[in-house]
Amino acid sequence: MTISNFLRLSNVLRSVNKSNVSQIEKFSSHVKYAEHKPLEKIRNIGISAHIDSGKTTLTERILYYTGRIDQMHEVKGKDNVGAVMDSMELERQRGITIQSAATYTIWKDHNINIIDTPGHVDFTVEVERALRVLDGAVLVLCAVGGVQSQTLTVNRQMKRYTVPCLAFINKLDRMGANPYRVVKQMRSKMNHNAAFVQLPIGLEKECQGILDLIEERAIYFDGDYGESIRYDEVPKDNRAEVQERRHELIEHLSNVDETLGELFLEEKTPTVADIKQAVRRTTLKRSFTPVLVGTALKNKGVQPLLDSVLEYLPNPGEVENTAMLNEDKEGEGQTIVLDPSRNDKKPFVGLAFKLEVSKFGQLTYLRCYQGMLKRGENIFNARTNKKVKISRLVRMHSNNMEEVTEVMAGDIFALFGVDCASGDTFVNDGKLQLAMESIHVPDPVVSMAIKPKNNKDRDNFSKAVARFTKEDPTFQFRYDPDNKETIVSGMGELHLEIYAQRMEREYNCPVELGKPKVAFRETMMSSCSFDYLHKKQSGGAGQYARVTGIMEPLPPHQNTTLEFIDETIGTNVPKQFVPGIEKGFLDTCQKGYLSGHKVSGVKFRLQDGAHHIVDSSELAFFLAAKGAVKEVFDDGAWQILEPIMFVEVTLPEEFHGTVVGQLNKRGGIITGSEGTEGWTTIYAEVPLNNMFGYAGELRSMTQGKGEFSMEYSRYSPCLPDVQEKLIRKHQEDMGLLPDQKKKKN
Repeated sequence: MTISNFLRLSNVLRSVNKSNVSQIEKFSSHVKYAEHKPLEKIRNIGISAHIDSGKTTLTERILYYTGRIDQMHEVKGKDNVGAVMDSMELERQRGITIQSAATYTIWKDHNINIIDTPGHVDFTVEVERALRVLDGAVLVLCAVGGVQSQTLTVNRQMKRYTVPCLAFINKLDRMGANPYRVVKQMRSKMNHNAAFVQLPIGLEKECQGILDLIEERAIYFDGDYGESIRYDEVPKDNRAEVQERRHELIEHLSNVDETLGELFLEEKTPTVADIKQAVRRTTLKRSFTPVLVGTALKNKGVQPLLDSVLEYLPNPGEVENTAMLNEDKEGEGQTIVLDPSRNDKKPFVGLAFKLEVSKFGQLTYLRCYQGMLKRGENIFNARTNKKVKISRLVRMHSNNMEEVTEVMAGDIFALFGVDCASGDTFVNDGKLQLAMESIHVPDPVVSMAIKPKNNKDRDNFSKAVARFTKEDPTFQFRYDPDNKETIVSGMGELHLEIYAQRMEREYNCPVELGKPKVAFRETMMSSCSFDYLHKKQSGGAGQYARVTGIMEPLPPHQNTTLEFIDETIGTNVPKQFVPGIEKGFLDTCQKGYLSGHKVSGVKFRLQDGAHHIVDSSELAFFLAAKGAVKEVFDDGAWQILEPIMFVEVTLPEEFHGTVVGQLNKRGGIITGSEGTEGWTTIYAEVPLNNMFGYAGELRSMTQGKGEFSMEYSRYSPCLPDVQEKLIRKHQEDMGLLPDQKKKKN
């Protein structure tokens, strides 16, 4: 504690009486959390999983056991309080996490920064940006549901940012809990080299505690809230299983760790320290996933999980973070490794990973990767080179802010009044041109027409849209001049529905959502050559440009992209006009002629052309490219593609036949199913266009017990009748049908 803090505390103590005891506690708590720990005593972790696996409940328990909160509340609490990390009223009502929330706490003298993320696929960008700035993660799996569709998505995201993780099998108290099946699924579906480091003592109602395989002991959780930990010998009934699973753990570790492998080959018995060090080494390399077990709701297994976070997950100094140096043209693309040591002499480098509008203005969440930042200092946005003075530095505990005077490498913090985008890099030296890898943002898959119910709410509507599109890059907004309507796009129906409800609650602007529009695409079926001459003469300088080449379809796995290739030789098409041709091609592909949707999966090969010494310009070649695409559209064979979703439905066994029949009706292809103890999971691929309204239908078919999740799989040609409907509707909207033309005449 600094001298100034000590004097301040002693002054408070002098004037102590019963009424200001809480003030002292609050101040000492602030001092405790504001203290900077050495780098090795910091952990930045995320808690990620499929929807309804118990992430928020687990975070609530972690905060309670670490002394961060005084009382635990349930996600769907009867006391109308709800979990700390679900600070939004909508989250508490629906019992789901919508926004990722950050907090920090202390466990065994280690600072742990935690980000609790949503599980629903519609809010996948929240998980994406959290994992981008974290050093480690806890992958929570439901002991009944096992590896589900969103678990696979989260796993891919962890792989993208090479985040080491621990697996925590939660909900051992649920009917049908089977952690052994979950580990098998982790190995088969996720290709994880996973093995138990803990086992349950009993399942479902009989769940009494857990068995530590490394230290060969039983752990029991006594007290009203499992806060008192008691260690004991392994019960006789479990000893054989402990020996067998411990041997399996050592075998899995030996396959990926040389040190332990040598001991295994020499038939030496590894010590507890040997095994723990091997688990840590292999977890950091992502070559092994330790599996822990417990039930957060029944307060079992949370404290050993916290111990494992400290023992096996990396501190910020053990993770290599890089940035691109763009000082000049020669240095562009040069990758430098950032120094995570808590050295205030190094220049500050931070990454903005999340934006949020609070009552005090825009709140920008940042992760400090190098150097130190103090209140009152200036920082620069590396993308725009704008200077910002830091007036307030805060650390977040859900939606509560706690002021700090400085932050160091490894810290997660927030700033006010910073105009930036998600993924911007900040430095404290304007000359330092650094850029960190940005955040992967998936493309929206569902679009809906939106309008305020009352015209007088248009101002509030504009404010809400401006805020939400800035906060969430997957929520997009545009005006469609052809249909004369405003369109919002997002990751799913729930995503758009939540934003519509937030507009009403937070901006007093009730809105109407129209029928969702699916992001169809248009593509070619076979190659088609073009030779187009654009010529215009109307006195003075004219326009002259000729383009020749071939447009051809890309292979199915690339059917969402566009490619432009310049194959010209010689000077028939001067090189300075080629960008104009590319722009013309890309611009025309924004709206296809078949159904008005984007064109994709097409390669434009420019092979030759001609120019005029006076009349040729970039604009002329831009218009020639547009004409060439129109020519290919008239001559070539085109088809419409639609997004196919990977759908996973979990339901009681007795409804299996009904649900399969309904999926077939919706044009789905069943790719597999698996059943366990009265429950079935059906895997299918269904066109997104056929999935609207499925949530309500599934509930009514399964008496409210069924649930489903879906995520984008690929684009595939749609059925002829769907294509015909889309073409007819587009012609109707454009007034191109024969009967419409007659009326006009």
